[in-house]
Formats: sequence, structure tokens, C-alpha cells
Amino acid sequence: MTEVTRLLDGAVAGDKHAAAAVLPVVYDELRKLAAGHLAREAPGQTLTATALVHEAYLRLVGPVDGARWDGRGHFFAAAAEAMRRLLIDRARARLAAKRGGGRPRADVELDRLPAPMPDDELLDFAAALGRLAAADAAAADVTRLHVYGGLPVEEAGEALGQSRATAYRNWTFARAWLREALAG
Repeated sequence: MTEVTRLLDGAVAGDKHAAAAVLPVVYDELRKLAAGHLAREAPGQTLTATALVHEAYLRLVGPVDGARWDGRGHFFAAAAEAMRRLLIDRARARLAAKRGGGRPRADVELDRLPAPMPDDELLDFAAALGRLAAADAAAADVTRLHVYGGLPVEEAGEALGQSRATAYRNWTFARAWLREALAG
């Protein structure tokens, strides 16, 4: 059991010392992950990498019933998902009618995912990814870790217990499926 896993298990069990000790151990990696997420956001983002890490961390080790991580990879996958959800929540809030929503929609180019994306395109992509998850959960999981988590396809597959070939097959399917879903 790695130090990160031991500290995470202790934090989930309610050990305040473990909860306090885990953040310094994983902080730099979480900050790199957050910076990667924010680099793909549209210009003018007011959220900082530090704020994103802190919000995601609070969601991860806050009062969650029975949350457990099967090691470091699982924790970072959960952190990537928490950051993704925070960014989507912020995009929805910015697009709300009281915040100037209702702008015309633009088509999402799947090849543009690493580039900054306007809020409405981010929400369209998130909705399409949700529909993909209903059609093929394994392909959606690889896509989430690759696109939002910044993991290479091989590492995303490894974190999910998929072989390299299966991870690439799922990613190829997901790309094609999402292109078609976003084009229509």
C-alpha cells in the first residue's frame, strides 16, 4: 500500500491527521492536472488552478459516505472527474439566463478538445459524453480520463483495468460516436 493510499484511507475513515497530510503529498500533481483543465477552457476564465484543486479536494475528502480509493490511480481519476464536474457546473452557471445565456450555439469539433472551448460547446460535449456513457460506459470512461483527466489513452485504460488494445478501441469508438452525436 502506497503512502497516498494509506493517507486517503485514513482521511476517508475520519482521521483528521491523515486528511491534513494527504494534500501536501498530492498537491503538485493535482495542480498540474488542474492547470491542464484550465488550459482547455476559454480565455477569460477567472478560476485559478489553486482554487480548482482546493474545490476538487474538498469534494474528494469531504463528508462522503463510504468513499474509498483503490490506490493512487483511482484517486487521481476521481480528482479529474471532480475537476471536470466543477468546470461544467461553472459553465452552466455562466450560461444561465441571468448571466447572459442564450447566445447562439456553435458546433463542437472533436479535434478541438485540447484547445479552449466556449461554455456552450463544453456543455454540448458533456451532454454527448453522457449519452455515450449510456451507449458504451467503457468508451465513455476512457474518454473522460483522456480528455478531462489529461491521461494518455494507455494510462486511462490502465487506470480502468483495460488492456492497451481495448483502451484504444474504446477511444476510437468514442471519437467516432461523439463526432456523429455532435454533428447532428
